[in-house]
Amino acid sequence: MGRQPRPRLTLDIAEIPTYAIGDIHGRYDLLLKAEQAILRDGARLHGQKLIVTLGDYIDRGPESAQVIAHLMEPPPDGFDRICLAGNHEIAMLDYIDGWLSYDDWMRMGSAESLKSYGLDPEHLPLVFPTGAQLDAFLRQSLPHTHIDFMRALPIMLDTPRVVFVHAGIDPMLPLSAQTDEDLVLIRHRFLESRVPLPKLIVHGHTPSDEPDIRPRRLNLDTRAFRSGRLTVARFWQGRVHLFST
Repeated sequence: MGRQPRPRLTLDIAEIPTYAIGDIHGRYDLLLKAEQAILRDGARLHGQKLIVTLGDYIDRGPESAQVIAHLMEPPPDGFDRICLAGNHEIAMLDYIDGWLSYDDWMRMGSAESLKSYGLDPEHLPLVFPTGAQLDAFLRQSLPHTHIDFMRALPIMLDTPRVVFVHAGIDPMLPLSAQTDEDLVLIRHRFLESRVPLPKLIVHGHTPSDEPDIRPRRLNLDTRAFRSGRLTVARFWQGRVHLFST
């Protein structure tokens, strides 16, 4: 049986100051800094506010487990939070479910995730003589609450003027026909397309030294795990304001 289709959310954010956070990749320290910056910025805005995280919470950086645990907690006072799925969360689930090999999973920077859960990816293969035994141990050892959280993540937030998604969309298809795979993995067909996009697409997935600002798309993935720069975009009253850690 293949992956189950992920939820797709629809929300009118016209009256809701909304903050989108780019790819976190295990940088719990930067996530906390970004939230503090959001709280300072939002203190002067009345009413309930929204934080949208764009996926890829795990791998590469040192504190994946702490990032997931934090996102599972209630959001800051006065805020709601929507966490979208990224391809790295889906890859972890694919490994848990037996659709992705240990070696292929490790190529995604997942050794750092295992370390954050107190597991040693270099020593464990020496302890377990077969891949099947190693897989069984890891699938049992990773916290089920974290796995359940990742399984439930929606894959897209559609609003009247802005779409929030991890990787992008297929510009040749309407939003209703997008595949889950494209929403978390697409690159060139989206980034290089000359076809007009239906709305502003806010995404991550493709690392960039600076936020990539285009008329109909905004890439917030600024390589936080390496650069130390986690980028946030605030959407409010038809305007976009960018800031970084």
